[in-house]
Amino acid sequence: MKKETLKQHAYNIIKDKIINCEYAPSALLNEEMLKEDVQASRTPIRDALGRLEQEGLVTILPKKGIMVAPLTIREINMVHEARTLIEPFAILHYGNKISDEIYQNYFRIFQRDTANVSDLNEYYETDKQFHQMFIDATSNDYLISTYERIAQQNTRLRIYSGRKSRNRLLASQQEHLKIVEYCLKQDWALASKAMEEHLYHSKEASFEAAFHADSMTI
Repeated sequence: MKKETLKQHAYNIIKDKIINCEYAPSALLNEEMLKEDVQASRTPIRDALGRLEQEGLVTILPKKGIMVAPLTIREINMVHEARTLIEPFAILHYGNKISDEIYQNYFRIFQRDTANVSDLNEYYETDKQFHQMFIDATSNDYLISTYERIAQQNTRLRIYSGRKSRNRLLASQQEHLKIVEYCLKQDWALASKAMEEHLYHSKEASFEAAFHADSMTI
């Protein structure tokens, strides 16, 4: 492999382990451990850690090691505040760039009975793609890169605090359906408002999950 490829490989593996909580929030890592896990030398490991620190996923502590970013009540507030600023805006101004065919497909997906959802990972991936498409529709590199960091933290919260209840799953699905219905009517103001309401309920669910997770702090 080329040197740059090795750096990207190390970055991808460490980042994936952080996002999927194989490296738990607030855990202390060290270079020797990472070298063994990634099967890479110190140089690509350090390059990856530098990038991950810039993204807010780790903090490099001199003479102590590398701390995985914690998931805190403050973090939940910041993530949802940022989402509420970006996602309703994206629908309001760029929802019209997405085709009716795509909206109709999501309408069919969100009409399904959640009792028949056998693969929650697949459902959450659909959820993620649904929100991401509005950000991608902006074609704004700054919004897209900002949202990537937000989405990473949202995934970590979901995994570490446990899966949401079926009741929340059903409510979220109905909220998504409401957003899509307004998009199909090309009522972007109401679609934006529906997204804002959905994010509010998501925040409440995140807080509820946080208070039941021992690692969460204020």
